[in-house]
Amino acid sequence: MYRTLKWLPTTFLALHLALKAFSPGRSVWLDLILYNLIWALAVISISQSPLTNDPVAIAGACLAITFWGAGSAINSYNDFYPLPDAANTLALISYSLFYPSALVAIPRISKRGRALNPIEALDGAIFGLGISSIAAALTIRQVFPDAIENLSEQFFSLLFPIGDLLLLTVALATMITYQLSLRSLYLSFGIAIFAIADLIYLWLVMEGIYKFGQLSDNGWLLGIALIALAFWSPTTTSVKEIGIHPIFITISIFISPALLALSALRPGLFPIFVIAPSVATLFLAFIRMSIVIRQARNLGEEKVLARTDELTGLPNRRRLVAELGQLSSSEGALLLLDLDNFKPVNDEYGHEFGNLVLQQVALRFSRSLPTGAILARLGGDEFGVIIKGSYEQTLESAYALAATLSYPMQIEGRTVKIGVSIGHVYADGNSNLLERADAAMYEAKRTGAGVAQSQPVL
Repeated sequence: MYRTLKWLPTTFLALHLALKAFSPGRSVWLDLILYNLIWALAVISISQSPLTNDPVAIAGACLAITFWGAGSAINSYNDFYPLPDAANTLALISYSLFYPSALVAIPRISKRGRALNPIEALDGAIFGLGISSIAAALTIRQVFPDAIENLSEQFFSLLFPIGDLLLLTVALATMITYQLSLRSLYLSFGIAIFAIADLIYLWLVMEGIYKFGQLSDNGWLLGIALIALAFWSPTTTSVKEIGIHPIFITISIFISPALLALSALRPGLFPIFVIAPSVATLFLAFIRMSIVIRQARNLGEEKVLARTDELTGLPNRRRLVAELGQLSSSEGALLLLDLDNFKPVNDEYGHEFGNLVLQQVALRFSRSLPTGAILARLGGDEFGVIIKGSYEQTLESAYALAATLSYPMQIEGRTVKIGVSIGHVYADGNSNLLERADAAMYEAKRTGAGVAQSQPVL
């Protein structure tokens, strides 16, 4: 039963075509009920397709076909049972919403991807809504030079083929990126047939010979059925990612204000349904920009936090290790510091009090170091320092750090006396500075000297 869902849309489409061959006239059962049942079955088929599919692609395709199907249901119902004029506008809007949803789904149909990025959804909306509506607005008077009446219907008649061309462009780019496969063929042919059906409809309308329920109307359903079949074909193993190229987004955002400026200079040149998409495109562009700025800020903060010790606010071990690479090519030294008698204080007064001690120690160390030195907390009661300067200058700074803990600290009414053992190693071109500084620090702790110097490597 599960696998039969794959063929339901094409089976009912074949049934619809066979019945239309025997009964070419208009029929509520064939042209309203069965016709709209086919796209609904396509939505069900896609939603139940194998779990290897990208869930965002499934949701986007189902939403796109549902938007198109809602417009189809309204128009076909209106042909048998007249509805208010607003219903026609609602159907056209519903048809146009097919494209942004499809543009989000198509690049992801060929492989399972990550969670939907808000930028990805906005790009689909800007690309589908912006370029297609702007192109339709700029070409409508060339295609319909004498048309004044029914301008809204003519605008949407152009909008749909242009939107189809955008879909086909993205589908072909996806097929090239992920290599030729049965899935990409189903997808590309489905979109191509859907686009051809739109072009045939546009030509018939321009010739004034379009009739509801004719054979060409099944082209849309055939395209949708092939798209549904794509979800049941094997996915690619490619690791490449593809999306809408930024140049298309840039063009859409750039042309929208130009169209609005032209409308301001020549009021009445374009009706509201031409101006509205341009305004919506700019609005979406501002939302996209704000999200990008926030993401960039969050990314910067995450990078800072990834290299910062949460307790003291100092750089952490990762930052210190990253800076060591630059130390080997300049004059300077690495100091490793380990607190003496800290564990008894931490055990006697508790972990929270020990944290206060570490914060106070970090403050004393920071104040004793020259500008440009990097003080990092490596974890527990260990600290590290990268300091630039001559051998004598860096050694002098090591003794200054030891001196900062020569007098007791007053914390929450308690007097605390701890010391520090420091290992000093001067940069001499060798890459094992961290190991040598660690050995010197343990030598200082063993001998009680306070500061121990690592011997140069011969």
